[in-house]
Amino acid sequence: MTDASLLDRFVGCLVGGAVGDALGYPIEFDSYQTICHRFGPQGIQDYWLEATGGTALFSDDTQMTLFTAEGLLKAGQGATRAAYTESLHKAYLDWLRTQSGAYVEGEEGYTWLAQVPELYARRAPGNTCLSALRSGKIGLMEEPLNNSKGCGGVMRVAPCGLFFEEPGEAAMVAAIAAAITHGHPMGYIPAAGLAYMVNRCVLKESPALEQVVRSCIGQLPGWFASDAYHADEMAALLDYALELAHNDDPDHLNIRLLGEGWVGEEALAIAVYAAVRHEGDFTATVRAAVNHSGDVDSTGAIAGNICGAQLGAAAIEERWTQPLELRDTIERVARELYLSHQ
Repeated sequence: MTDASLLDRFVGCLVGGAVGDALGYPIEFDSYQTICHRFGPQGIQDYWLEATGGTALFSDDTQMTLFTAEGLLKAGQGATRAAYTESLHKAYLDWLRTQSGAYVEGEEGYTWLAQVPELYARRAPGNTCLSALRSGKIGLMEEPLNNSKGCGGVMRVAPCGLFFEEPGEAAMVAAIAAAITHGHPMGYIPAAGLAYMVNRCVLKESPALEQVVRSCIGQLPGWFASDAYHADEMAALLDYALELAHNDDPDHLNIRLLGEGWVGEEALAIAVYAAVRHEGDFTATVRAAVNHSGDVDSTGAIAGNICGAQLGAAAIEERWTQPLELRDTIERVARELYLSHQ
């Protein structure tokens, strides 16, 4: 793989996630029936720019994804897991500041993102993320802060798959990152799965996505040997997503069988379903991932991360990238992650 194509996949992963997020964000709390009533029988097919002033705005999912990346970069390659935990927590506190107050020029934070005025915007942030970070404590898998398995853990950890070369390390640090705010095993086990898939898609030469997912299914019991029940549950749901991806039923009916995506395991399974069902077609993937009754910005973001990592930024049409909020910032963060390997 050339350096150019590798960088293209790094950018594709983060930009793709932001596109899926922005496509779903204006309809996050709508039912599938409402979506079809507004946009036609196929559901939403393009950005709803009338709802966002002409710019494709993303939600807290992409905001927190960017801060995850910067937390990893601040710790640096080769740090201990404890150092990554501390650095990620500090980065998330920067994000919390963007949700709690107005931008103040010249007021520095732990990350340079704290000086990006556009990030000081509340985009339906998750209550679990807010309350956990406000607690002043750092959640650990061994010492959870709560029993939440919301998708706020998995939706932000794609950068772990880009930052680490070794897929198992990417998976475990992603789980650590999610556990900072989400204490239930299904709050952090899906995060490990997403980071592993992103890592394999980016760093392996043109892998078949189903092969990557099946490899992840095989790895889950080993990563979480002390919690075999939930690891097996996640593996079974991913296997079911692959099974559904090969039938002839409409996407929205298949997705209904997987859930709504408000919890971590459902969000990852829905995203995997969409990416495998429409492998090779970024636009079809994100459209499928957001047209259902559920947490559509998160399922869209995760599907966009996976598909973008596999196909690269060159496969994402300009119709999606041109109106995208803070595209230059997203691409800068992706380049920083890429350069951390040099």
